[in-house]
Amino acid sequence: MLRVAVIGSGPSGCYTAQSLVQQDPRVRVDVLDRLPCPYGLVRYGVAPDHEKIKSLQNTLRTVLEHERVRFLGGVPVGPGGVPVARLRELYHAVVYCVGAATDRRLGIPGEDLPGSWSATEFVSWYSAHPDSPGLSAPPPLPASPERGNRPEREGTPAGGGFLRGVRSAVVIGVGNVAVDVTRMLARGATELSPTDMPHAALTALAASEVTDIHMVGRRGPSQARFTTKELRELGTLPDTAVAADPAELALDPGYTDPSALPAAQRRNVEVLRGWAGAPVPGARRLIRLRFFLRPAELLARGGRVGAVRFERTVPDGRGGVAGTGRFEDVEAQLVLRSVGYRGVPLEGLPFDAAAGTVPHLGGRVLREGAVAPGEYVAGWIKRGPTGVIGTNRPCAKETVSSLLQDAPDLVGREVPGDPLAVLRAEGIDPVEWTGWQAIERAEAELGASLGRAVVKLPDWESLWAAARSGGA
Repeated sequence: MLRVAVIGSGPSGCYTAQSLVQQDPRVRVDVLDRLPCPYGLVRYGVAPDHEKIKSLQNTLRTVLEHERVRFLGGVPVGPGGVPVARLRELYHAVVYCVGAATDRRLGIPGEDLPGSWSATEFVSWYSAHPDSPGLSAPPPLPASPERGNRPEREGTPAGGGFLRGVRSAVVIGVGNVAVDVTRMLARGATELSPTDMPHAALTALAASEVTDIHMVGRRGPSQARFTTKELRELGTLPDTAVAADPAELALDPGYTDPSALPAAQRRNVEVLRGWAGAPVPGARRLIRLRFFLRPAELLARGGRVGAVRFERTVPDGRGGVAGTGRFEDVEAQLVLRSVGYRGVPLEGLPFDAAAGTVPHLGGRVLREGAVAPGEYVAGWIKRGPTGVIGTNRPCAKETVSSLLQDAPDLVGREVPGDPLAVLRAEGIDPVEWTGWQAIERAEAELGASLGRAVVKLPDWESLWAAARSGGA
């Protein structure tokens, strides 16, 4: 019997577990996650109004309910949890699927002003991630003495603090995450109430006074990273107009003559052509798509961000842009930075700081250039934050192929009969599948009490209380 630990229960972790049990009937997999809830970014990164994508949870559920797969939530790996070295003692092999946990920074003055946030922090707020700095407690539920570690920083908002006093917002970036947060800023309670959005976020968005949203890219429309489907959604939002500056669009040779562009970029250009010029009057909110503007500084007003200073850029003829020395200030009481994700080091694992990934060969972890027996990676921590959810499937298969090739050597090492018993003896009490099911029941009950469907529990205390009510 080959015992494998998969660290992370998002798509890459679940696809890894699925591939393992499908390819070898002798494998048993424990999927560990520091959160008591499974599914990773599918639960905490997909926008709540994207029900079709969120339904992928049903596929991941099937994996985690497999008879040879066991979900163990609430188990941090590294400092304060299970050390990497201890995992290697408990399992024949360990596959790290820990994603890219932080955002890239702009590296400009004023970036840390109150009112300036990463898009991930904003997404965590409206997705009820228990680490979110912007969530207040939900309606009363049984208390729990156990608490997670919630990061705090100066200017942390409570409840609707992200949006309080905000009239104009700037979203820096032109990828799908930027489109998601732009769309959420323009959504109303009527469209969001049927989702599982936490009640505090729903209430804050319903009361929002945001009227102007600027989504800004430093390059041109033909180089934007959003998909056409996501882009088109902006034009379907009730009481919201969309506009793009024809002069900015025309700076892009690919916009002027899109015939040589790949089909996806050409479709984006076609959509933007329809929004070029003055917006249709009468809408309560206006989304402005801006291009060839590079953030240079966040300007303070009244002790918080009040505007973003952009430098006008132009194509440099090599696929990049060059600054022109001309600047424009855009009013903003809220700035959301969406310029990419980045992996972070996990104590005990090697890390390539330049790439933000763990060095590997076909998914096998490399330590000082040599393969480390029994250690593997899959997902963003392996290849960087690229691709879509489905990209994780072939990535996981490659890693599993390497692992199973190594299995004859790995299985010869003696490990405990049941790692869970050892973890419990060492004071770690994971949330098993019954605990997750208890969280699901509590979220359904919370939604019913609020006259909504399922509503996510938004904080560590309520998640722990619900999980423990169903047994570990």
